[in-house]
Amino acid sequence: MLGGIGWQEIILILLVVLLLFGAKRIPEIASGLGKGIKVFKKEMRDVQKEIESEVNESPKEAPKIEKPEKPPEGPTQG
Repeated sequence: MLGGIGWQEIILILLVVLLLFGAKRIPEIASGLGKGIKVFKKEMRDVQKEIESEVNESPKEAPKIEKPEKPPEGPTQG
């Protein structure tokens, strides 16, 4: 079962929820919970699309670093 929870415990939990909220309020709570989950999933997809678009827009190659010029060879006077 679910981590040691038997069917008796599940029925007891459902009865307590029914007593606390009442039969009319439970469908409203379930509906609100479902809408909340739906909005959360939509926002997660939007964030994921935004991150993917940022990754795709960034340059594929690493920026090139200019090498400093070598000093002229030969004897120096100074």
